[in-house]
Amino acid sequence: MNDEQDDFFGAPEVPEPAVIPEPGPVEPVRDAPPPPAPPTLADFAEGEGIPLHLFAERAYLTYAMSTVLDRALPFVEDGQKPVQRRILYAMRELGNRSDAPFKKSARIVGDVIGKFHPHGDSAVYEAAVRMAQDFTLRYPLIEGQGNFGSRDGDSPAAMRYTEVRLSKFAEDILLSEIERGTVDFRENYDGTLKEPALLPARLPVLLLNGVSGIAVGMATEMSPHNLKEVSAACIAVIEQGMGHSPLTPNPSPSEGRGERQASSFDDEIIYQAIPGPDFPGGAQIISGVDDIRKAYETGRGSIRVRARWTVEPLARGQYRVAITQLPPNTSTAKVLSEIEDLINPKLKTGKKSLSPEQQTLKGAVLAVLDTFRDDSDAAHPVRILLEPKSRTVDADDLMNVLLANTSLEGNVAINMTMIGRDGKPQQKRLPQVVREWCDFRLVVIERRLRHRMNEVERRLHILEGRMIAFLRIEEVIKVIRESDEPKKDLMAHFDLSEMQAEDILEIRLRQLARLEGFRIEKELNELKLERDGLNHLLGSESARRELAIAEIRKDTDKYGDARRTLMEASEKVTAGRMEAVADEPVTVILSKNGFIRCRTGHGVDRAALTWKDGDGELAVLETRSIWPVVLLDATGRSYSVRTSELPGGKGDGVPVTSLLDLSGSKVLAMLCAPPETRVLMSSSSGVGFMARIADMVARVRAGKAFMTLDEGSELLTPTIVLPDAKYIAALSAASFGTGPRLLVFPIEEMKELAGGKGVILLALAEGEKLAAARAVKDQFTVYGHTRGGKDAEQAIASRDIPLYLHRRARRGQPLSKLKTGRGIRN
Repeated sequence: MNDEQDDFFGAPEVPEPAVIPEPGPVEPVRDAPPPPAPPTLADFAEGEGIPLHLFAERAYLTYAMSTVLDRALPFVEDGQKPVQRRILYAMRELGNRSDAPFKKSARIVGDVIGKFHPHGDSAVYEAAVRMAQDFTLRYPLIEGQGNFGSRDGDSPAAMRYTEVRLSKFAEDILLSEIERGTVDFRENYDGTLKEPALLPARLPVLLLNGVSGIAVGMATEMSPHNLKEVSAACIAVIEQGMGHSPLTPNPSPSEGRGERQASSFDDEIIYQAIPGPDFPGGAQIISGVDDIRKAYETGRGSIRVRARWTVEPLARGQYRVAITQLPPNTSTAKVLSEIEDLINPKLKTGKKSLSPEQQTLKGAVLAVLDTFRDDSDAAHPVRILLEPKSRTVDADDLMNVLLANTSLEGNVAINMTMIGRDGKPQQKRLPQVVREWCDFRLVVIERRLRHRMNEVERRLHILEGRMIAFLRIEEVIKVIRESDEPKKDLMAHFDLSEMQAEDILEIRLRQLARLEGFRIEKELNELKLERDGLNHLLGSESARRELAIAEIRKDTDKYGDARRTLMEASEKVTAGRMEAVADEPVTVILSKNGFIRCRTGHGVDRAALTWKDGDGELAVLETRSIWPVVLLDATGRSYSVRTSELPGGKGDGVPVTSLLDLSGSKVLAMLCAPPETRVLMSSSSGVGFMARIADMVARVRAGKAFMTLDEGSELLTPTIVLPDAKYIAALSAASFGTGPRLLVFPIEEMKELAGGKGVILLALAEGEKLAAARAVKDQFTVYGHTRGGKDAEQAIASRDIPLYLHRRARRGQPLSKLKTGRGIRN
């Protein structure tokens, strides 16, 4: 029994032994009780003090849940945050409707704060302002009068100056059915009033207007979409469900309520109906279909958006560029400020002069841009005029410089986090959002129909009692005149209900005229027809779906408009493409010790090149100034520089470490070619892959991890893959007793990757290494050493290729003329 057991059970007194044995392994205590659980709030009586950490935990969780569920995140049903929903409902209750006079914003804010939203007035007013800005919401929910800010970031006027009323869109789409039994009401914060838990949205406003919000531990960033496209997707979903079970029989935890567990509906129809966002300010989405699809399929991602412009011709062959549409979150003032910073850059902290990058960028901008100004007015909300340096400057070159270095082009985040129909926050896919709203809409329609059925049944019941009174009016009058309790006597004498008797006692004498009988009969017939129609709708899910589709089409015809944002995929403009304005032949020279320089033109005499003591040539490549210069180090990282950053003249150049952060590694290879050029990458461990120059371009000085190398393996010299290449030739360094081996396999078996480790090129024995790999056409030469150590080579003609041709990752055939292999050349 160990010490812990003794302390627990009480150890008996025993004499101390003379010899203390070596301690052995301690047996676990099997019968000891488990340690006590840490205290929780339930362990403390009301009014009793609690530990600080428990109080802090409870307070923080309360705050977090309040922020997530009652402030920052929208609801999938009506697309509103609680403050937005309360603003709309308060305006409706105040009579501030679309056909009523405007009311002061301060009055609306006061009503919202006092009745429904006990928070700061600035938060409520800011939400109301956003709901009134046509450059923020695709379909504004509030109609404003006064200064509500501008897309340039100007602040709105104070709420005592501005006036608001509901927009027709908000009144019809969000509030028109609120009193028809469509949604639940709950008590407000002090229990004195009722407020709607949701608004009965006739369209998925969450997708139409988008939303942005930051909660505790989560955030949302929904982009706006076009009403016609979203409606088409909703109609397709509702049509798919005709004659089938509801959309939410068994929602899975991963997909949330509103998503079928085993849906037969093809999501492709939704993606085709909604190709991408539609921003209020227009602009152009340049991301490809696959990028947008990935963001919609995962509920998270980003898309690339670019400004739109037109080229306006002027006299004598001159022209100017007019930018008319900007990406979201970008303003005219911001763009003009960024252009000014490019032309007149500020010194970096601690520097006495501009850096080479700043000077290069300034020169590039001044080489293509003469003047710029803001020409926006009421008729043209966005109009930035750019005048080129001369008429010989191409408009695309001018815009490429600005697109690469200003916010005229940028990313828009997508984070589809919201409160689902199950009341839980979740990041949802686009099909989930559409289906959950369709499910909600069908529930709203059914509740509306049942509410109307109850009204019709009640009215029919009243009218039937009035008809009895009208047909037997003398008896009714006699019973009322002679009775002490007329209601009871009417009920007993004419077999009426309490409701009918009460109505007969309250009607006026004028309603007993002969003409009133015809009116009662006419209304009875109309209500009976309506009741039959309601019974049909309530008894048929397909009929309700047809009704939902008809209402969506009606709203689409009324509020649908053309797409504003152009969707046209295009290559992303980066700072590296800025050099397109100075396309000229250059020669890049790299030494073994890492000194790099650039010469203008081609045909440099290599024999005339000078080097520092102990240094020599590593690579001399003829290229163009618009093409990237890619460097690869011994660890497999890739780096890139622009030719404009390299020193010219006849000097020895500058060390690569002054341009890049190599972290102590050594440059082994250099590539200069068009971005779409394919390159064969390989390592001494016998693996490799094909990649493109564009995949190797790094955006930071520290480069990026490109090829993964096994422990002990080395990067081999990358080689350009020519367009007419047919095979991949792989050469081993040496094979025990048989010399090097050569394997040739079809180039189609080679994988093209954007980085990584690659696939096996040549099967190697233990301790064996790959010497070279190259893409070849139909003849090439391998070289190495003979058994005597002399340089030797062996030509492989087209008739010899079948001897070495096999599938990729095979061992290949030995070369009889060489003892060791060094390389392959075309």
